[in-house]
Amino acid sequence: MSRIGKKTINLPQNTDIEIIKSTVNIKGPKGQLSYQLPKVIQIKYDIKNQTLNLYKTQENKEAQKLYGLSRTIIKNMILGVSEGFEKKLQIQGVGYRSQLQGKNLILNVGYSHQVTVEPPNNIVIEVENNTNITIKGIQKDKVGEIAAQIRRIRPPEPYKGKGIRYLNEKINLKVGKAGK
Repeated sequence: MSRIGKKTINLPQNTDIEIIKSTVNIKGPKGQLSYQLPKVIQIKYDIKNQTLNLYKTQENKEAQKLYGLSRTIIKNMILGVSEGFEKKLQIQGVGYRSQLQGKNLILNVGYSHQVTVEPPNNIVIEVENNTNITIKGIQKDKVGEIAAQIRRIRPPEPYKGKGIRYLNEKINLKVGKAGK
């Protein structure tokens, strides 16, 4: 069984937390997030030490699953509103490039048309050198999902490695046809 739920969550100095019944609201310099705790999980906030602890009200498998999940979600919310999350993508291939048009990302990656990606409200996309894309936001799951959507447009192919990949992602290239 996972023991993630037992770990104490430390709050940074620049974040405020408000607990109303089973709703946790967290404010920080980057924004504000809220989370509705499951009924089998309770939260206790120690103002003196600036720490959070989660507790199970039942002892069953479902409560154990939600225990670790809730702790991880709250920890990621605290990191998001205080520091933020980012994913970096890299485009490789002759003629492959990207650009911003307002908030939208325009990709030219070998199709007969341009592909447009519209980010959600709290996600910021930046482009450097037409080949490096940075996705920033306060919600870890949204940042990862947008990065995965962009990568899915043209995943790296296994023979030349052309396509969109995560920064420092290693692609195992296959050997082409055998020569004469």
